[in-house]
Amino acid sequence: MNVIVSPEEMKRFSQACRDSGKRIGLVATMGSLHEGHLSLARSSLSECDVTVVSVFVNPCQFCPGEDLEKYPRDMEKDRALLEKEGVDVLFAPDESEMYPGGYSTFVEVKGPVSEALCGASRPGHFSGVSTVVAKLFNITSPHISYFGRKDAQQAAVIIRMVRDLDIDVDIRVMPVVRESDGLAMSSRNNYLSEEERGRASVVYRALEKGRKMAVSGETKAGKILEKVKDVIMTEKGISIDYVEMVDSLEMTPLEKLETRALIAVAVRIGQTRLIDNVIIDAPNQGGKN
Repeated sequence: MNVIVSPEEMKRFSQACRDSGKRIGLVATMGSLHEGHLSLARSSLSECDVTVVSVFVNPCQFCPGEDLEKYPRDMEKDRALLEKEGVDVLFAPDESEMYPGGYSTFVEVKGPVSEALCGASRPGHFSGVSTVVAKLFNITSPHISYFGRKDAQQAAVIIRMVRDLDIDVDIRVMPVVRESDGLAMSSRNNYLSEEERGRASVVYRALEKGRKMAVSGETKAGKILEKVKDVIMTEKGISIDYVEMVDSLEMTPLEKLETRALIAVAVRIGQTRLIDNVIIDAPNQGGKN
């Protein structure tokens, strides 16, 4: 596996791959890799000739007072996991290379897609996300880039950015990868104590309750969301940031289930903020959830 730290070297490598007709897949991560990340890498390995996984803890997507300094980092472990999977390139740039002195350009996707849900309580977060992803696309020149549906709003922001800026990359949004009790895999799960980890599984149970109500014919968002909240609050020590039903691409709030929708949740367990979601279809649409 090639380990590249220089954006200029990464550009040269990617251009050489394209010149030789090779298809490049990118998985953009902040490291502390888990099975969710690795599943994205495997999807790329199955579809592309060259798979690049970036590991970069992006300071621009952390809001004041958030966990930038304590965000889990273990480059040696990440490198070993990626090497075992057969990933072709680990791109691990330094912050000074991604944001050199005097850096002042940011990408901002406006509207509910970035301003609702997490955007409401994390101002500037999605500007940081779209900026770093745009830079990674420019540096690695992927044909396909893979994102997990756990971060559904992030994926929707990236899809909009790619469309609006005419960036020539296909975006694949892959299913949530979960622990055996349903907890969505996340690097921030490492923050949870054993007791908190046990309580965290209530989030998926609540989402499943809401999904089953919709599948059974309930279309009123208010009723579904009330039940989701009730289930979450059966566990002590959990505070709700939001529980919403939104359009799955626009992130606009829905009062009634009439289109493919997302039941999205953000909670705090102790000092840890967790997000999760499930996709549901309107009764007349069918399809997979």
